[in-house]
Amino acid sequence: MKKSKLDLREAIVDTAIAIAEHSNWEAVRLFDVAAELDITLDEIRVHFREKEDLVDAWFDRADSRMLRTAETVEFMALPPRERLQLLITTWLDALTAHRKVTRQMIGAKLEPGHLHIQIPAIMRVSRTVQWMREAAQRDATFVRRALEETALTTIYLATFAYWMQDDSENSQNTRDFLAHKLKYAESLDHLVYSTPHQDTAASTVSETHATHEIPESFESSPLTESIAHVRHAKSG
Repeated sequence: MKKSKLDLREAIVDTAIAIAEHSNWEAVRLFDVAAELDITLDEIRVHFREKEDLVDAWFDRADSRMLRTAETVEFMALPPRERLQLLITTWLDALTAHRKVTRQMIGAKLEPGHLHIQIPAIMRVSRTVQWMREAAQRDATFVRRALEETALTTIYLATFAYWMQDDSENSQNTRDFLAHKLKYAESLDHLVYSTPHQDTAASTVSETHATHEIPESFESSPLTESIAHVRHAKSG
């Protein structure tokens, strides 16, 4: 029975991974994949322009599984930090069955002189991080968004690198590593952007008393409105 286009695309990736498991990723050749599937190179070319596109397809699977995780009601009930942790661990878990081949793929990208591969790889990392932020429903803007993206990219790459060498059961060491980094990043974010909350009974009584002493003509001035706005922002 002839495979559908999607089935054939997935079969090409699976076959390339299987060949790499028995040798290594460097040894994978598209003509071997074609022979294994009894198809032509031109049929592979319809789906992949070159061997490197297979790597993107492999990581696309991890992106897809990560995004499907975010569709559940249980996911949305999690605190922000735990959402990010689940997204990154789900992304890594999608690759776990072929960790060795994944490591070889990354090693090939990092070889000197492969700028034509490395530059798109940087863009690929950026896309994955953006999807993580969307899935976690992060809504920071401007400078805070830029800082958040930088921190998340750093944590994601550091965790990925740690995971590639982690042989602990269920990658528990990686999970602990990620949890620690995310907790630290969250602490820094709160330190920089959170306003200290000083809503004590004494200060509340004092502010209320002071407000009653303000003349009515002054209460309606722009300056008073600004003060009230600041107070409202702090109390929130």
